Amino acid sequence: MCNNLFPRALLYGGMKESQPQAEVTLEETRAEAFSMLLHYLYTGRASLSSAREEVLLDFLGLAHRYGLQPLEDSTSEFLRTILHTHNVCLVFDVASLYSLGVLSEACCAYMDRHAPEVLASDSFLTLSKTALLTVVRRDSFAASEKEIFQALCRWCRQNGEGGATQEVMSAVRLPLMSLMEMLNVVRPSGLLSPDDLLDAIKTRSESRDMDLNYRGILIPEENIATMKYGAQVVKGELKSALLDGDTQNYDLDHGFSRHPIEEDGCAGLQIKLGQAYILNHIRILLWDRDSRSYSYYIEVSMDELDWMRVVDHSKYLCRSWQNLFFTPRVARYVRIVGTHNTVNKVFHLVSLECMFTHRSFTLEKGLLVPNENVATIAACSSVIEGVSRSRNALLNGDTHNYDWDSGYTCHQLGSGAIVIQLAQPYSIGSLRLLLWDCDERSYSYYIEVSNNQQEWTKVVDRTKVPCRSWQTLKFDKQPASFIRIVGTHNSANEVFHCVHFECPAQSDAEVKEGSPGQESSSTSQNPRPVRPSRTHSLLPSLPSSSSTSQPHL
Repeated sequence: MCNNLFPRALLYGGMKESQPQAEVTLEETRAEAFSMLLHYLYTGRASLSSAREEVLLDFLGLAHRYGLQPLEDSTSEFLRTILHTHNVCLVFDVASLYSLGVLSEACCAYMDRHAPEVLASDSFLTLSKTALLTVVRRDSFAASEKEIFQALCRWCRQNGEGGATQEVMSAVRLPLMSLMEMLNVVRPSGLLSPDDLLDAIKTRSESRDMDLNYRGILIPEENIATMKYGAQVVKGELKSALLDGDTQNYDLDHGFSRHPIEEDGCAGLQIKLGQAYILNHIRILLWDRDSRSYSYYIEVSMDELDWMRVVDHSKYLCRSWQNLFFTPRVARYVRIVGTHNTVNKVFHLVSLECMFTHRSFTLEKGLLVPNENVATIAACSSVIEGVSRSRNALLNGDTHNYDWDSGYTCHQLGSGAIVIQLAQPYSIGSLRLLLWDCDERSYSYYIEVSNNQQEWTKVVDRTKVPCRSWQTLKFDKQPASFIRIVGTHNSANEVFHCVHFECPAQSDAEVKEGSPGQESSSTSQNPRPVRPSRTHSLLPSLPSSSSTSQPHL
């Protein structure tokens, strides 16, 4: 017995279809597809794999017409698994007609990966004008402009009517074609006016190469700077290490690529990708077996002549992993140029990854505006000044396990500070810290930020305010690689103690400013640590991580 709402409404709804002798004509409906639909309605099953492709497309149309969403989704998913060069255009046309976003995107992704074959197929000529323009206007439809032009000429000869030809041919990116192609291929076709050709020649001659609207291959969320994708290091010393994927086994002698740091910037590490790809994300690992920092910039190019700078950290001190984002660019070459090393005149790079990511990100003056806490050990931040019994206790995220002896970082009032180095420069506008609060004491302090440890900008001043426990601090966004916390007063002794630091302040942390650090419901069951004798020091004797010795490469 059928329990679907659709046949109930169809057979018992009081309309024409429910009358015993009524004859209902189904316009533009293939009998085989409708038979499949009836079988599904009465059995809950449909054999998709045994149906011909054109029947499947009609079946999908019926599911959409009659609002059978689960059936529509299942049929769309099956069609995604059987896409090939000769059916993808037909499937895309139907998906576009019914606004099936997931199926449409799957078709576009397939056509992007097989663009030359799709252009040469007969099914390309069956695309509607709207679907055709959607495909060829994509930056990721990575065929040569000559192939695209010739395929559009064929489509226009078969389908072009009136103004359709002009609109379709406007999708050709003429400035990407060579002068010979424009004169010997485009001009004889008669489909574009002489003015169009002259405008294209003018644009190409007056524009820098990297400003042209190139097409590139799009492979989201996958590193394409690998030998698998044909990438190779073409400039630099010790080339083999950079793209081998090993980010663990490196030391003073091996596991990195390098180049001498020169004033003119002629030296650098250059990678040739297997093809032109769309990129917006690069990750690099700077050599980090000691506390040294580097400065650098990254450029991309299509022809090795015109270079577009996408990352400029030449005025910042950076260390370890760098997560870099920029406006999407089509590139065949990537160049990393080191401009500074705090230890010597050599730039060392352990690993490089290039990709396109769909992850959202915000840039301000070329710097990433982070949403998540970047002052963590996992994000390669470190405490370079300050005293603690545990290395990087300030950044380990533990806001519960601290007492009179451990779990905090400190400095003597009037001498030194607590300094955190972020792995790379960020644009930050908030901080949060937990002052040691195992008794009722209060502190005063101020906070500065810097890009180079030489020039500091004060962003927080609480020198005249008694502060305790959680501190949430907001200010105008500033570029920062270093944060310096300077205690100026402690109502109990001459030492400034900080338990936890984060940057930026995390909005999901439900902690009120000034409340105790131990915010869980178990706080009342865990009494505060008993205060030690007066002879017990609140200043740990162990040095901070800044005391680590520095080996030389």
